[in-house]
Amino acid sequence: MKSFNKIIAVFLVLMAVFFLTMNIILLKQNTSSVPLYKVEANRIEQELINGRQVNADDYPHIPGIYEYNDDDSFYSSDNEYFIKEINNKLYRIEYLDKPEKSDNMLIAVNIVLAAFTLLILAVFLFIKRKLLKPFNELSTLPEQLSKRNLVIPLKEHKSRFFGKFIWGLDMLRQELEHSRQKGLEYAKNEKTFLLSLSHDIKTPLSAIKLYSKALSKGIYSSPEKQLEAAESINAKANEIERIVNELSANLSGDFMDFDVRCSEFYLSDVITKIEKYYSDKLSVIGTSFSINEYSNCMLHGDADRLEEVLQNIIENAMKYGDGSSISVSFSDEEECRLITVTNTGCTLPDNELPHIFDSFWRGSNAGSQNGSGLGLYICRRLMELMGGTIFAEISSGCMNITVVCPKQT
Repeated sequence: MKSFNKIIAVFLVLMAVFFLTMNIILLKQNTSSVPLYKVEANRIEQELINGRQVNADDYPHIPGIYEYNDDDSFYSSDNEYFIKEINNKLYRIEYLDKPEKSDNMLIAVNIVLAAFTLLILAVFLFIKRKLLKPFNELSTLPEQLSKRNLVIPLKEHKSRFFGKFIWGLDMLRQELEHSRQKGLEYAKNEKTFLLSLSHDIKTPLSAIKLYSKALSKGIYSSPEKQLEAAESINAKANEIERIVNELSANLSGDFMDFDVRCSEFYLSDVITKIEKYYSDKLSVIGTSFSINEYSNCMLHGDADRLEEVLQNIIENAMKYGDGSSISVSFSDEEECRLITVTNTGCTLPDNELPHIFDSFWRGSNAGSQNGSGLGLYICRRLMELMGGTIFAEISSGCMNITVVCPKQT
């Protein structure tokens, strides 16, 4: 803010110097020029010397030209005048000492410069008040967020420039706070679960150790007792296996929350955004990108989430394709619109195809590509929450991933 104030001060100083320079230049021009009435008087004198008739109406600064006629009124006039003897005759030439055009120009230039200065100053003050001041109030927000100071809400502004921006930042703050609380709760539940799990496993494990130790030392001498001990060990092992299976089932279940808000939207609203973003992005890396012609229709679901699904699919195509071509095509099936993203250069084995929508699963063709194995899993969950589905197939060396979107009925 202080730097901007310095810019305003420098601007005012420069304008003041410019004002002074222009006035000096115009004043010098004004003083160096000959008054127009003198120029016209000299022309009249030359005309009279040459014996020509002159008329005062032809000269804007000469209201009258009078020849001496032995009348005292010759020397009486309301206008300023001078007497000239021309061809042995006296002439009274009256003149009007009007302001020079340069004087008018000087005034006009000063008015224009003053107006321009006030206009620019008003723009500076507007930028300072409406843009820089609100933005300066937000300058500490990243630092506060980095320190996990997420409790204090942002002050609302009615600024049309930053109103939505501040509202979005406040939503981000709330979401981060919600995620932090959820993370703390998850950590607490995880710790409780592990403690409970360790307790549940500890009891049958102790029994197994006890029976196995007794068997190894020959405490059970009769075959019946040995068989009973073996069956007890087997029962406790089954109990541990059940606990492990429950743990595996819990870990493979849904672990992410998805906020899906279904409504009606046009297919073109989503496809237009996808085309605008990826046309430029893919052209830079030399990948051919095309979107086939389609008939617009009303879909039921979440437009932002469908856009996210298509982005995840195209990003996967960029990672695991050969970079030659990516295309988007459309078809209809019953009351649904099918959107298929196809990329060339698919190297995924056919036997791995059924697993590509599993969480944390990565194909053997992943290589050194970074990833978490969640992209297509998220796509599947989002499509299910929107009442649709998603599937994939490999054909002629191309990966085809199709999202099925229900139409609005």
